[in-house]
Amino acid sequence: MLTDPIADMLTRIRNAILAGHQMVALPGSKLKVAIAKILKEEGFISAYEVVDGKTAGTKILRIRLKYVGERRERKPVITGIERVSRPGRRVYTGRQDIPWVLSGMGIAILSTPKGVMTGQRARQLGVGGEVLCKVW
Repeated sequence: MLTDPIADMLTRIRNAILAGHQMVALPGSKLKVAIAKILKEEGFISAYEVVDGKTAGTKILRIRLKYVGERRERKPVITGIERVSRPGRRVYTGRQDIPWVLSGMGIAILSTPKGVMTGQRARQLGVGGEVLCKVW
């Protein structure tokens, strides 16, 4: 049993990028799919899909990682990914204090009452929430 499935997801993505893998598979959930959807919309990953697992009722989230450049000189699009709010220390923010990541070059992913969204979208809607992670 995992105590922090979001941190596990981010760690698997980070490790797959460092190893140069094209795809990473992890146990699926609605929150993880929402985070993957945001990463896809913002251009950090190339694709994601949810497939049925081997046992009944389980879902597997497959994320296709994105790289730029030719074979020898290719670099990952995601240069950093960091968990902010953890089970031991939840981090909440108001609408006026939503963090900027690398002066707007990265994104902060928030869980708000209106759903999971980027920090920029939360600023537009005027809502705050729990800061899940930062990606750049």
